[in-house]
Formats: sequence, structure tokens, C-alpha cells
Amino acid sequence: MKITYKESGVDIDAADLAKKRIKSLAKSTFNPQVLSEIGKFGGFFALDKKYKDPVLVSSVDSVGTKLKVAFMMNKNDTVGEDIVNHCVNDILVHGAQPLFFLDYIGTGKLSPDVVVDIIKGLARACRKNRCALIGGEMAELPGFYQEGEYDLVGTIVGVVEKKKIIDGKEIVSGDQILGLGSVGLHTNGYSLARKVIFEIGGFKVDDYVPELKTTVGKELLKIHKCYAPSILKITDEFKIKGMAHITGGGIAGNLIRILPQGCQAIIDTTLWKKPPIFNFIQRLGSVDPEEMYKVFNMGIGWILVVSRKEKDKIEKRLLGLKEKVCHIGEICSGKKGIKLID
Repeated sequence: MKITYKESGVDIDAADLAKKRIKSLAKSTFNPQVLSEIGKFGGFFALDKKYKDPVLVSSVDSVGTKLKVAFMMNKNDTVGEDIVNHCVNDILVHGAQPLFFLDYIGTGKLSPDVVVDIIKGLARACRKNRCALIGGEMAELPGFYQEGEYDLVGTIVGVVEKKKIIDGKEIVSGDQILGLGSVGLHTNGYSLARKVIFEIGGFKVDDYVPELKTTVGKELLKIHKCYAPSILKITDEFKIKGMAHITGGGIAGNLIRILPQGCQAIIDTTLWKKPPIFNFIQRLGSVDPEEMYKVFNMGIGWILVVSRKEKDKIEKRLLGLKEKVCHIGEICSGKKGIKLID
């Protein structure tokens, strides 16, 4: 008895169809620095000659279990934006501008329609961030993923002039901490959020929650905010000593990554308004406040550390850029660490 690759679970024809349909989406993100078409073994990108001493900055991440909500909603055109924005933010903390992005989609059975929806989100976010989507990988792995599910991972490469790298080394006691608002969970804490909302609370994705002013599904699929449009302007105009993207691990787990020895960050958690989703999860699941701040961004998606002298000017400029910004703390002398007070 003869058997084909398709009968074993891998449909090469479906993959080829998906590739044909996504080529135009990827091409919509190209700029003169892209020297290759989608489908080559590698993506070619020429570095602009305007950089005098360029340093490449890279990062890789996944959407995580937020994808489970996308599966439940049968909505696949926003998670691509999530992963691009997340990755852009991760290199942005060092002052880097995004250059190009590559994705990985792994699934048990490839659906061209689902793949196209994912790539639509990727391409949309790449265009907004002036970042080229130059390649990726679609892997059909029968028996590895549950039916109707997939994994989505992204890699980004950006560039910054060596003398303009922001790494936190210049942070000193007396510096001020500014926080920029998040739109909700972004892409972190979904394992806890799903357990509380769907298992403990018994909610369905289509259930409307007055407290949230939307359905559970729409709230959980809110797109991870990208801070690049505002932050790239701020870093051009002011001296920024350090920045942190608040993702898994919360404020404490991320801000500490840029603190020098001998510096302690004091954060007053009463100084900003938390989006209602956090109170909803905490109350519904009887989650300890300490655990909430350990898992979620709690309404602060981005942190800047600036000098006391420039704090007011930077805050005013961020407000002018329509960012929800507030002064949330300061740097003091002490053992390296983060202290959250309320």
C-alpha cells in the first residue's frame, strides 16, 4: 500500500497556496532596503548608509496563551499585530528602530485562510512601524498541535547608533520614573486570566461584562500597544536614561533589568488608574495584590527613567503625543531592587 505525505498529515499544496496569498501582504511592508522576495531561503536587507556606527538589536518572543482566546473567538487577524508590537517594544527600550521582522507559524493542519488572517495582522503592524516583513516559516506538524490551534513566534532586528544606546547605566539616585498606560493585559498573564475568567468565573468569550464595557473576548484580544511612535520622538529630543517594557513579571520583574547596582526604584502604585480588567480578575479569582503585580502590567505598559531636571518637559511632551503618562516614582540609593508601595 502506497502512502503520500498528505495522507500522513502534511499538505504541501495547502502551504504553497498560503505562500502565494501572503506574498502581496509581505510585499506591502517592503522598503528600498529589502533585496529579496518572499520564498527565498533567506531574507536580504541592506543597512542604510546613514548610520555611522550602527549596532543591531534583536529580540524573539511569542504571543503565548493569548492565542487560546483567539481560537475561542475564531479571530486570527489581531495576534499578528500583538507579536510585532511586542517585539518592537522590546528593542525600543534600547533606543533601536525596527528594521525587519520574521515570523514562525506552527500548526497541526495548515489552513490557508487562517494563515492569511495572521499575516494580515503581521503586515498591518509592520507597516505602522515601518518594519519590513521579509520572511518566515510555516510548519505543519500533524499530531503535535491540537486541532484548530497554532503557535505564533516572531523575531525582530532593529538598529541604533552605538553612542545612542539606552541601557540604564547612567541611572542615579534622584532620577524620576514616568509610566505610560497600557490598554489592558497586552500579551502577558493569560494563563492566569483564562483560569480565573473561564474556569472559576464560568464566563464565555461572547459574554458582555458591564464593568469592562465590552465582551470578555474583545477585552482579552485588545491589541498590545506599541510605544514606538511616541518614544522614538522622545529619544530624539531628550536624554532618556533608561526604559522598560512591562511584560511578564510585571513592573518589578522588568524595571530591575535596567537598574545599576546601588539603585532602588520606589514605585507608588496609587498614582495611576488601573484598567478595569485587572480589578475584574483580582476580585473574580481572589488573587492577592502581590500576585497581580507579579503577573500583570497593572495598567503601566512602559516606563522611562529620566533626570529630575527634565521630568516635567518630557511628561508634557508625552501628553502632547496623546500618551497616558504619569509620574509614578523615583530612584533612591540602596540595594538594587524595586519597591512597590500603596
